[in-house]
Amino acid sequence: MWLERLESTQVCWSFPMDPCDCGHLLSDCVVPCSEKKLVSCSLEALKPTGSPGRFLLAMLADQGCSVDFLLHCLRKMEHHDAVQYLTSTVTEQIRITGQPESRLVPEGESVILRCQAKGPAGLGYQWFKGKEEVPGANGPELVLRPLTSAQQGHYICRVNYGEQFAFSQWARIHCAVRVLRIVQQPRHLFLAEGDCLHMECIAEGSPPPQYQWYHNKDPLPPAIQSCLKIPCVTTADRGRYSCRVYNIFNELWSDEVHVSIGKDISGAPYMLVLPPPMPGLATDKVALLIGNMNYQHHRQLRAPMADVHELTNLLRQLDFKVVSLLDLNWQEMRSAVTEFLLLLDRGVYGLLYFAGHGYENYGSSFMVPIDAPASYTSEHCLRVQDVLQRMQERQTGLNVFLLDMCRKRNLNDAIIPQPGPMKVTANIVFGYATCVDAEAYEVNKDDLTNGIFMSFLKQRLLEDEKVTVMLDRVAEDMGHCEITRGRQALELRSNLSERRALTDLIQSSSCPVTTCARNLQWSIAHVLPDSRCLEFDCGVRVQLGFAAEFSNIMIIYTRIVEKPSNIISCSALLSDFSEDFHMDLKLTNQQSPREAGSWLLSMDSACVPTLYTRFSALQKLKKELTFNVCLHYRYNSMDDEVREKQMVSVGKPLVAKLNLHEPRMPHCLSATYSSCEPHSFSLPDSSFSPEQLNSRLPTSESQSLTSACLACYSKPGEYPDAHCPRRANLPEESISPEYLQMDATLPLQLNANRMHSPLENLSFQFHTKQNFHSV
Repeated sequence: MWLERLESTQVCWSFPMDPCDCGHLLSDCVVPCSEKKLVSCSLEALKPTGSPGRFLLAMLADQGCSVDFLLHCLRKMEHHDAVQYLTSTVTEQIRITGQPESRLVPEGESVILRCQAKGPAGLGYQWFKGKEEVPGANGPELVLRPLTSAQQGHYICRVNYGEQFAFSQWARIHCAVRVLRIVQQPRHLFLAEGDCLHMECIAEGSPPPQYQWYHNKDPLPPAIQSCLKIPCVTTADRGRYSCRVYNIFNELWSDEVHVSIGKDISGAPYMLVLPPPMPGLATDKVALLIGNMNYQHHRQLRAPMADVHELTNLLRQLDFKVVSLLDLNWQEMRSAVTEFLLLLDRGVYGLLYFAGHGYENYGSSFMVPIDAPASYTSEHCLRVQDVLQRMQERQTGLNVFLLDMCRKRNLNDAIIPQPGPMKVTANIVFGYATCVDAEAYEVNKDDLTNGIFMSFLKQRLLEDEKVTVMLDRVAEDMGHCEITRGRQALELRSNLSERRALTDLIQSSSCPVTTCARNLQWSIAHVLPDSRCLEFDCGVRVQLGFAAEFSNIMIIYTRIVEKPSNIISCSALLSDFSEDFHMDLKLTNQQSPREAGSWLLSMDSACVPTLYTRFSALQKLKKELTFNVCLHYRYNSMDDEVREKQMVSVGKPLVAKLNLHEPRMPHCLSATYSSCEPHSFSLPDSSFSPEQLNSRLPTSESQSLTSACLACYSKPGEYPDAHCPRRANLPEESISPEYLQMDATLPLQLNANRMHSPLENLSFQFHTKQNFHSV
């Protein structure tokens, strides 16, 4: 009986109210208490062992009152200590006996989450999605029928009884969209006997797709990966190849391609009969994207990182080889352009995108590096027309320049450019983010957003239209938007005479040697270190993984994959980085990519604790990247923490192999790719041969992979002193009288295209508008 349980605790119930007041309170609660009984209750205090509290409890028990009623009375009397005691000791506790489980459910089907609990009768339930209550979800089961992508997320159930409550574990509902599509088709091949056959069919879908390759419509049993490799082909391997892509919901077939090998019976080369080359086909597609944000002597920018990331994802869908670089100085920009030119050849589509500070004088556009002094001239910058002239020498099929920068005049730069003779090639397209003597704008927000130009460009870039038609539509979209009207207008300059589109297909070059060399040169700058597991003496195994955010930015993550049972806590931290590499320690060993400085990378580490470290400006790395992995752990029988270290060397990852910090020496490459004969072709002097690359890349040796360049550049003269009485470089950074503010948020998704709302649908006000890319 509850009275006996209360009395056994030896708690003296002393009421802060007069017994008469208690009587009125109990009378209000529909329990009659006569005045005589209340007086008797008070007189108990005069007895040696008497207790008014016990007497009142016995009286309530005789009248059949419940603990709930007593709690109700005590709350009205504001007797908080008694309420807490009854709730924690006498009342039965809530226990979660069945936890909801995470589920992967196809879109459109139903999913049921269950939370089982035991406790007092009349338990209450409330389900939450994140921090928001799920309307109507007041039972032990949560039914989502039919499941939509908007309903996926993390769910939790709260079980309560009065003021007592308990929460279940989190359960994640992931919606599997029944979509399957092939993003990269296999291609026709012409090989000699003994060559290696390499063919790829890449698909996207949920659940992840499976693959089965077919040769002449017969399945190849071991070929169940997206990549088909036959190391040493013979004439028996010629024929038609296709790939079946499937999951539990869908099935697709790739294009059927032909592989020709060796010679036919007559002794003539066994050539694949393909349609004649069309003007709208490219031999390859290459893009160099540069985004300068963190200027040393000028206003820092926000949008270039998001813009470069957005354009990288879009161009990769169009089969471009993309080199994406952030925050380059004078030397690094010139070296990057030189390496970019080595990827160009006859018929290749070349695209250069720059987002950062810039200016235009006498019809010449100049891109400003991050180390440009406060008062700079053309000798401190990169002239766009010089890059165009060098691209023309490569006999490219299409030259596209997208310049997301201001075009105000620089009054301190009185030098009139004297450009050399330009070839007459009807394949040039300039897309300026703004007009002559005007500024470009970015959105001033705390999170990651695109600049105005990219906000419109990304909506049109994938359209299968002539480049100039596509950019015209972008200009029309910007003209219809109130926030840009009269402030920023895209300007298009072109002499393109053929229908060339960024969506044009790639037709293999008639010179496979040059194609192989171009692929090799690009792949050199995009090799990540292999993931590895480190084993420590205490028995802990640590996984070391790598991810590329840009061509010069890498994320390293550490996670504990195995630890002995007698170790209760451990973590793996990176420390003692290479002396020649500047590392921001605030961006090391963070619990999420965003805390490490990466707004773009998203990795699921919900199951295993993971620490992230972001390495930026890899182009400045002069030696191998080395660091220590320091393991901190504690045994269950010890209070002190134990540490172990292991030194790790990952060589020169990504673009660091190109040594962009080094000046390029003069070297003539005019005939490098002019001949398709194997004996006349040679890689640039400072690059590796394929054999050297194969032997060195797995061990990440720090050999220089830089290539010779087409022209010699020397560093500019001494920078003018920022405090010199000479007039500061104009146009100066100015705050526009009106500002641009986006009230709507733009959600980000990692390792894929980010979802955006059309710019016209967002709410803008001009009181937060500021200059973008102005000098």
